[in-house]
Parts: sequence; C-alpha cells; structure tokens
Amino acid sequence: MEQILSDYLHTYSFTHFDLKAVIFDMDGVLYDSMPAHDKSWRQTMDEMELQYLPYEFYLHEGRIGKSTINTVFQRNLHRDATDEEIKKIYTRKTDLFQQYNSGNILPGAAEVLGLVQANGLKPVLVTGSGQPSLLDRLDTHFPGVFTPQTMVTAFDVKHGKPDPEPYLMGLQKGGDLKPNQAIVIENAPLGIESAVRAGIFTIAVNTGPLPDSVLADAGASVVFDSMETLLERMPEILRLTQAISI
Repeated sequence: MEQILSDYLHTYSFTHFDLKAVIFDMDGVLYDSMPAHDKSWRQTMDEMELQYLPYEFYLHEGRIGKSTINTVFQRNLHRDATDEEIKKIYTRKTDLFQQYNSGNILPGAAEVLGLVQANGLKPVLVTGSGQPSLLDRLDTHFPGVFTPQTMVTAFDVKHGKPDPEPYLMGLQKGGDLKPNQAIVIENAPLGIESAVRAGIFTIAVNTGPLPDSVLADAGASVVFDSMETLLERMPEILRLTQAISI
C-alpha cells in the first residue's frame, strides 16, 4: 500500500498527502442498490424493445440518465432520444427502481463513514443518481454525515461521470480542496475514470458483477472486494497518507 500511495504522488507531482476529505459514491458504495438499478433499466428497455449489452447498466453506472438512454438509442435506432422519450423512459425506470430497491446499506459502509469522521475528515458524496428515494434516505441511514453543501448529485452537474466535473465539484464541496487533499471511494468504472481524471487517489470496492480488472483498467489505484475489506484496510491507508512524502 505504501508503494501504491507513493506512485500516486509521483504520477501527479505531489510531495505529500494533506487529507481533508473522503469522497464517496453512493450506489454500490453506501447502498446495495445497483441490482435494482440494473433490473429496472433492463425491464424498461425490454418494454421499449431496445437491445442492451450484458452488464451494460453496471458499466454505465454514474452516467446521468439522459446519457445512458442516448447510448442505447444510438446503438438501436442510430439517433438520440427526444426529450419526451427521455422523460418517459426515465420516469418508468424510476418507478421500477422504487419497486425493486431494498434500501439496504452495504455491510461496512456506516463503519467506514464513522472511521472517516473519527479521523477528523469530511465525508463528501458524489453520485450520478437523481433518485429522490435514495437521496432522502441518506440522513436516516447516515444521520448528520452529509448535508446539501457536501453532496454532488445528477441535479448539480452538466457533465456526468466519466467527465471529471462531478469529482472536481466534490473537491469544491469539501472546502475548495486540491486533489491530494482527498481520496475517493468508488465501485463503478465510469466513476473511477471521473475521479482519476480529477487527479484524486481512487480506491475501488468491487460490490458488483464486473471483474476487478475492469475497475483497475479504469484507473483505480487499488481494488478491494467489499466495504468490509476497505474498513479493515482504512486505518493503514489513513496512517500512510500522513507518513508518506517524496
């Protein structure tokens, strides 16, 4: 782990970490909601008689809804969806998601947030989601952890993941931070790409069906198999960020 952290500093020409915040994705990091997202996207596209690729909606995780819909439309119909079609599809997908989503927190997520706060770091949320059913639950499941001032959602950005804008905005929400003043916890390739393009040290937790190699190829510096494993390793990571300089 020490070498991985040092490699990041060399790559981005920093001499040290100065951690102030930890930036979390939401779906697949805090909540076990990705199976419901995947199922609701697939059913919606089946109803529209539009073809999609295996695990496509895990690969698209983090995109704003319009971008995901247009990707499928371009492949099937060789055009973007109209505003009316986007509204219809996303409304149906949202309705299905609310039916299928369990609302379960991923094991270890609350404890990781607690550890971050106990170390004097600010938790920041950066999600491509615009699902009010999840956003409204954050304060219930993680009371006092996130505020509107420390959250970036689909409603805040013009360019969703993999564009760096969401995580650059996350740095701003963390207190106008530089990239070496935060680390990112992500589970999706597009989110990882977004965070890496923003210059932030990025940890992947593989809570879905994609191979670890997909997350590593997207740029994650390290890949863990669960939030529980991250919880075990987080004290070492935070200690090393305070100790390493080049």
